Amino acid sequence: MRSTEPALGLTLPVVCALALLGVPRVLAHDLDLAGPAVNAVLVFAPIAVWVGYVWWRRVTHPFRALLAVGTAYGVATAITHQILWTAAFDDPPRLGGNLEGRLAPGVEDALVRVLSVGSSLLTGVLVGAVAGAIGWLLARATDGHRGG
Repeated sequence: MRSTEPALGLTLPVVCALALLGVPRVLAHDLDLAGPAVNAVLVFAPIAVWVGYVWWRRVTHPFRALLAVGTAYGVATAITHQILWTAAFDDPPRLGGNLEGRLAPGVEDALVRVLSVGSSLLTGVLVGAVAGAIGWLLARATDGHRGG
């Protein structure tokens, strides 16, 4: 690793910019703006850009870099979902099963929102890990890449 190169191989502004490419999908989903075909593009195009960027820039640690991008994407997704919560649901989600009606409505709403944040973060990390694995494999399959 070059002494001037960040540990991830990407600067923080680049990590954030790549992560924010996924926000249009969150907006389209929460506001019900896109059909299945457009949604598929909004899901996969940002990930393809992430992988293409780390390959094109010959990032030294593509897995680590895209794991960071995915984590930032998870944070952006969680924030966007929370901002659009009331617009996304005519009737907000509630707990079911054995927990149905057992908590005060405000407590239940807070719990569901916290679980939503956790789900967004986990999804972002997993998407970043998969993209990172693809980026790592692509780097290994092409000439000129180094490190890992």
